[in-house]
Amino acid sequence: MNAGLYAALGYILYYVLPLTAPGFGTVRFWPSVIIPAAFAVLFGPWVGGFGAALGIFISDMLIHGNPVLSLMAGVPSNFAMFAIIGYLTKKNTDWKIPMAGCGALTALLVWIAYYVLAADLALFFSVIIVGSYAALAVVVALTPKWRGFEVGSTVGLLVGSSIIGAMVPLFSQFFIMPGQTQLAPLTVTGGFVYLVFTFATEIPFLIIFGPPILTACYRAFPSLRPKQK
Repeated sequence: MNAGLYAALGYILYYVLPLTAPGFGTVRFWPSVIIPAAFAVLFGPWVGGFGAALGIFISDMLIHGNPVLSLMAGVPSNFAMFAIIGYLTKKNTDWKIPMAGCGALTALLVWIAYYVLAADLALFFSVIIVGSYAALAVVVALTPKWRGFEVGSTVGLLVGSSIIGAMVPLFSQFFIMPGQTQLAPLTVTGGFVYLVFTFATEIPFLIIFGPPILTACYRAFPSLRPKQK
């Protein structure tokens, strides 16, 4: 169910709103990340990770059809991201240290955005990144039961975005990118653009829509609600 819903919704949304990383393409605007995030919380990190990896592979085959690119970037990034979300959500960790780390990450991503993007795009993504951190801080402060999910989503998405930012440029060094006819290796700047774009466009859907969707799932299926320790 996780893989099927993830692939189907991602495929539909891409053809309704085919946005990709500015200036480089390939990496897509992907709000459907909320599906495997919910499965990772409800059924555990393995279900979230494997379902997301299979789902992104299916959607990649339908959209760009390059299995090597998908196996290098999409599959490992999605598995790592949602496995981390499922794992950290269940952990009873001290949230102050992760929040401080997320604050430092926010500052770093804003700096990267202004370093690698045009001023207008950098401002746009910076507003999203800073706004997402502000929303994260509010949710963490006001709703203790969602702290694990919010922090897990931030850490997991950072890991997944970093894998994409590293592996897509690496792929371009040896293979022709989808939609191109000749080899066009990407620079480190391209990797940073992918990292910022992926993180900035996906984090709002996770930290804002995750808790209400999970709350609805718990109400519909009380047996999935985690037992209180």
